[in-house]
Amino acid sequence: MLMFLRRYGTLVGIALVFVYFWISLPDTFVTSRNLLNITQQMSMLAVVGFTMTVVMSMGDFDLSVGAMASLSGIIAGIIFVSGGSPQIAILAALCTGLIGGAINGFLVSYIGILPFVATLGSMTVISGLAFRLSGGKTIFGSIIPTSFSGFARGGMELWSTELVIPNLTLVALGALVFIYILLEHTVYGRRLYSIGGNVEAARMAGVRIKPLRLIAFALSGLGASVSGLMYASRVASANPTQGASLMLDSIAAVFLGMTMSDEGQPRVLFTLAGVLILGILGNGLTQLNVDSYVREMITGSIIIAAVAASSLSRTRTG
Repeated sequence: MLMFLRRYGTLVGIALVFVYFWISLPDTFVTSRNLLNITQQMSMLAVVGFTMTVVMSMGDFDLSVGAMASLSGIIAGIIFVSGGSPQIAILAALCTGLIGGAINGFLVSYIGILPFVATLGSMTVISGLAFRLSGGKTIFGSIIPTSFSGFARGGMELWSTELVIPNLTLVALGALVFIYILLEHTVYGRRLYSIGGNVEAARMAGVRIKPLRLIAFALSGLGASVSGLMYASRVASANPTQGASLMLDSIAAVFLGMTMSDEGQPRVLFTLAGVLILGILGNGLTQLNVDSYVREMITGSIIIAAVAASSLSRTRTG
């Protein structure tokens, strides 16, 4: 029983939450439109969660992803204000995340600052920069080109069906495939896991830890920028706080996924399970008109319960 809970507890949690909302919302929850809406709503979190998995596979954290997502949206918005094209805005936003993530990686790897301290500091700087550049205001309206905002409203129609997979969902699926191949089927991924398992043993084995960590943080920053652009496209606006929830939610998704791993290691497919439970929770509780602070309490309690159950099962079977 304990072994079952350790491996499949999160999946059981997803099933129970899904069934609860199915019963509570029989007319609206289990519909193709709402299920696709759930995938679209959680796509931004999914992208950040997948790239966060890369960082956490080394035993590190990136606390700056939420602020980076917000800043990336603001960068794109500012370029739109100046008359720039969506292509330039997207490229500038992605470069912002990539460079910001690389700076985090440099501070951690080459300067020797603890990841928590380095990314906490960069989070504060990035958040302040987003407010400074935007003047604390939301960029919206006709300033945002329809070619940019229309991307989030579009999708790919499945052959011989009327089912349309949202573009944002497709982006998240692309990120899932990329990170899965990177971590599970490349030398780079195996070396990241060796660093997370025992950094000294990895160093003695000749693993070049510093550049690997820098690349991991750069990927995390890039993922945050992609998520920020996705959010800006979805709501047709850019706000200096729009990515605020991504940091805690992405770490929570990875931790929920880790409860399914025998070794307690982050795995991107397990992170997907964590994203699913958070996405289903958010959608169902919103439809039930549950206050936002209550939703946060429920989500936090589920995360604590899942991680505690996993820890207890490992203690008793170890």
